[in-house]
Amino acid sequence: LCLAHPDRPPSPVNVTVTQLKANSATVSWDVPEGDMVIGYAILQQRQDGQMQRFIREVNTTNRACVLWDLAEDADYIIQVQSIGLYGESQASKRVHFRTLKETDRLPSNSSNQGDITMEGLDKDRQLQTGEIIIIVAVLLMWAAVIALFCRQYDIIKDNDSNNNKEKTKPSSEHSTPERPSGGLLRSK
Repeated sequence: LCLAHPDRPPSPVNVTVTQLKANSATVSWDVPEGDMVIGYAILQQRQDGQMQRFIREVNTTNRACVLWDLAEDADYIIQVQSIGLYGESQASKRVHFRTLKETDRLPSNSSNQGDITMEGLDKDRQLQTGEIIIIVAVLLMWAAVIALFCRQYDIIKDNDSNNNKEKTKPSSEHSTPERPSGGLLRSK
């Protein structure tokens, strides 16, 4: 007997696969309104069992994902889960699809302008938003550390030069003694 947590989100609905190509496809889904969803998880499995991939994205409101590095002319099964604050939903219904053959590739001018772009995903994976945010945060932290170091270096340098000036400045004890007549000793 398995009891579901009452605050877990419901399973995604209307899971569809679009933009089929020889090595990629786009999966999209809907989430029932009013439910707190903070991400998704996708189970992608090749039907012959040779490959399985689990994709998990948190802190996103995306309702689509590009599946890349797929085998040409192969059958796949995907399932999508919603991720909520208290866990994951049950998996959606299984969706079967088959990638195209390289010779079946659609002409490049047939893509719709509203579709998610696939450029560059065949060979190199594009950076995700979270990765870019992490990179920018690290660069900003390094810039702050360098600025702090330069500020501390200037303070140390200023203190060091002030200490050297005080050491070379003659004190009143070591100055030339005055004569009682009111003048300094002079040599002729």
